[in-house]
Amino acid sequence: MMDQWLRNTNVVKVVALVIGILLWAVVHMDDSTVPGTGGTGVREEQISNVSVTPKYDNNQFYVESIDPAQVVLTISGKDSILKKAMSTSNYSVELDLTKVGKGEHILPLTPVGFPSNVTVKVSPPNAKVVIDEKSNKQMPVTVNVTGIPAVGLKAGQPIVKPNKVTVTVPSGSIEEIESVRADVNVEKAQSPVSSKARLVAYDKNGKVMEMAAINPAVVEVEVPITSPFTTVPLQLKLVGEPPRGFSVASLQQNTDKVTVYGSQDVLNRMEYYEGPSVNLADLKEEKEYTLSLDIPLRNKATQLDPAKVEVKINIVASATKTLEQIPLSIVGQNDGFDTKVVLPESGKLNLVVEGAPALLDKVKAQDVQAILDVSNLPPGRHELPVTLNLPTFIKKGPQQDFKATVEISAKQANANANANTNANANTNANANANDAAKQP
Repeated sequence: MMDQWLRNTNVVKVVALVIGILLWAVVHMDDSTVPGTGGTGVREEQISNVSVTPKYDNNQFYVESIDPAQVVLTISGKDSILKKAMSTSNYSVELDLTKVGKGEHILPLTPVGFPSNVTVKVSPPNAKVVIDEKSNKQMPVTVNVTGIPAVGLKAGQPIVKPNKVTVTVPSGSIEEIESVRADVNVEKAQSPVSSKARLVAYDKNGKVMEMAAINPAVVEVEVPITSPFTTVPLQLKLVGEPPRGFSVASLQQNTDKVTVYGSQDVLNRMEYYEGPSVNLADLKEEKEYTLSLDIPLRNKATQLDPAKVEVKINIVASATKTLEQIPLSIVGQNDGFDTKVVLPESGKLNLVVEGAPALLDKVKAQDVQAILDVSNLPPGRHELPVTLNLPTFIKKGPQQDFKATVEISAKQANANANANTNANANTNANANANDAAKQP
C-alpha cells in the first residue's frame, strides 16, 4: 500500500510540502515566540557590578573619586546575540573626562564594546567624579639601612644612583611629601652591599602616599661595609723654631680633620689624631710639605682618610715687642703651706717677645703665662727658673732666662697646732719623769 502512495504524484507533493514547512520552522526557530518575552522575540538580561572606567590624561590629572564606582547594565536583544555578547569580556562602561578639568562633575556613562543590534541601559546613567591636577616635585632619595653587619664592621654612607627623583601627586597633596625612601638590609654583611631598591614616598606623618608616582621607581644603592670610624681633628707636632730674625707668619694645611678607622673602644677614647712632626728649625723662607699620615699608623688606628696632608709654612722677618707686668703664677702648692714670691718684689716681669709682625700686633701680656713650679719643695727660700708659655709662633727674645725667689712657710693655723702638740709632748715628758722619781 505504501508503494502505491509513493507512486501517486499528489501524495509525494504533499509529503514534500510538509518536509519543507518543517525545515523552514527549524531554520527560523529564533524568530518564533519565546515564552516570557511577550511574543516579541526579544529578551532582557542584567549584568551587575560593572566597573566604571574613566577616560582621561593620567599624566595631567588624578581621579580622586567616582560615585558610583560600579553600575548595573540591562541589555536586550535576540537570544543568540545576547548569549554572544555576554560570553565575551570586551564590554565596559566608560566615563569620558577628556573635555573637563579639575573639579567636581556629573557626567553620563557610556557602554562600549556591545554589538550594534543590542540595546544597553546603564543604571544609574550618570556618575559624579572629582578630578585633581597632578603636580611634580624633585626629592632627594633617603636610604634606610636595616640590619647589623658582621661583627666588628659598620655600614658606611650609602651611595644612590640617581640621588634625586621626581614625585607626581595630586596638587592638593604636593606639600605633604616628606621623604622618598629606599630600604636596604645589610644583616651580617662582610662586604659592600649593592642592590636595586624600590622607592616609596612618605607624608609628614610617616604614612605611605599610595597615590604618589615616582620616576624612576627603582634606584641603585650601594652601602659600604667598613671598620668603625670617627672623624677627629688632625694635630700636627711642631718641632723647633726658625733662626733668630725669622718667624712663622702662618701654617696652612689642606685638611684639619681626619677619618680614623679602628676598633670601637679605641675610637671612643680618641679626641684627636696625632699627625707627623713639622720641623720649623732653620726655616728662612716659605716651605711646602706633603706628609704621610699613615706611615706609621698611630693611636692604634687601622686606616686613615685622607692618608696625606699638604702643609704650607710662610716665613717672614721677625719683629719684637715688650710685654710688661706679666704676673708670676705658682703651681704645685701644698695646702698646708703659704707660698709667696719675694723676688722680684712686684711678683711680675717684663718680657721681650719676637714673631711675625701681623701676629705680634695681637699679642698682649695676658696671653703669656710665667710659671713657678714649687712641687715637693720644703719650707724656706728657693730660687726657681721661670717657665714661659707663649702663643703659637711667638718666641722669647734673646738673653732672657728669668729666675724668681719664693718663700714657703707653714700656714699660721698649722703652726699653732704644731706648737700645741710640742707643748703637750713636753708636759707629758715632765709628768712621766716626776712619776719615775717617786718610785721607791
